Amino acid sequence: MATAFSATLPLHGSSQENRLLLPPTRLPPPSSFLGSTRSLPIRRLNHAHAARRSPVVAVQEIVKEKKPTNSLLITKEEGLVLYEDMILGRSFEDMCAQMYYRGKMFGFVHLYNGQEAVSTGFIKLLTKSDSVVSTYRDHVHALSKGVSARAVMSELFGKVTGCCRGQGGSMHMFSKEHNMLGGFAFIGEGIPVATGAAFTSKYKREVLKQDCDDVTVAFFGDGTCNNGQFYECLNMAALYKLPIIFVVENNLWAIGMSHLRSTSDPEIWKKGPAFGMPGVHVDGMDVLKVREVAKEAVSRARRGEGPTLVECETYRFRGHSLADPDELRDAAEKAKYAARDPITALKKYLIENKLANEGELKTIEKKIDDLVEEAVEFADASPQPGRSQLLENVFADPKGFGIGPDGRYRCEDPKFTEGTAQV
Repeated sequence: MATAFSATLPLHGSSQENRLLLPPTRLPPPSSFLGSTRSLPIRRLNHAHAARRSPVVAVQEIVKEKKPTNSLLITKEEGLVLYEDMILGRSFEDMCAQMYYRGKMFGFVHLYNGQEAVSTGFIKLLTKSDSVVSTYRDHVHALSKGVSARAVMSELFGKVTGCCRGQGGSMHMFSKEHNMLGGFAFIGEGIPVATGAAFTSKYKREVLKQDCDDVTVAFFGDGTCNNGQFYECLNMAALYKLPIIFVVENNLWAIGMSHLRSTSDPEIWKKGPAFGMPGVHVDGMDVLKVREVAKEAVSRARRGEGPTLVECETYRFRGHSLADPDELRDAAEKAKYAARDPITALKKYLIENKLANEGELKTIEKKIDDLVEEAVEFADASPQPGRSQLLENVFADPKGFGIGPDGRYRCEDPKFTEGTAQV
């Protein structure tokens, strides 16, 4: 599945030279996916504007749908890695639902079921030193990046053995060791962090002359694309040619608001070329298509060619959170996407192309079931954080509010958490 990301539009010279120098565009076959029915319309710029602008990156073809029939997209080893990672994400989230309803988790818990192809398709191509920035739907991103199931489950349980020592919870997964730079509860707030991480990579390479080709992948949803930080960071990333991939996980619903009702142009990928970077739309229910697009986007970033905006059209199989009764979405719509389960699709591909058999895949599923069960047992048996941890990582200098005249943490005073302590 080759992907043609961009073509350069010459903007200087005669009017003949200013014509769009692209081969005829072959449109993908029509489908129900929002961004797959037509290519980006590109208008010629007049000379007055051309004199002030650099060449603009435009989309030539979104995704070519076919490869030679004798060419497989993955090897057996790659296929089994992808399958195991997606099964881990699904099984882990199913277990989270059980634990939440049993009272083991508190607050909001947003599950990733149905979107596994996006996380796996991108993150399994990254190195340990590459960075990932997530949203409030961050458990599976952390697992794909290498954070252990034990550490993620313990964090959800609010235990000291969690990846944030129980202080982050469901929406704030962070791991310095794995360059998982956090889940963020408010939409859009992770994008500037990701842009800063990408700037760090460029600064190391170009200013400090270090051997650094690290890239950053920023995940966010369709609702975020109506947020100002999204546009500000697209602008900055294109301006400095930062090694970042902006990945829109368009699951068609921002909480209970349909994407089609909240956005003037629902084809988000078009916003990439508007800022001078490639914009790509891909079927986010197909891990192999996502992976092919991710390969090119990551390679562009490593080569110093700048950012890419990728819209992955996917679907969440559960409500916005476990507290959401999910009554707003049409049953037929949910059934349509359930029939396109990305895990089932990958399993079919592996078996039909003789990359794996039922026995091998069953072995992986059993392995993951045991892993997730063990993670729950570990989290349940882990200790709660001590009271003295309450103000850690809150104040740079806790003296005054955090530490009293006697040198002890004020939070150790039983009256502190009741709001009646002397401060």
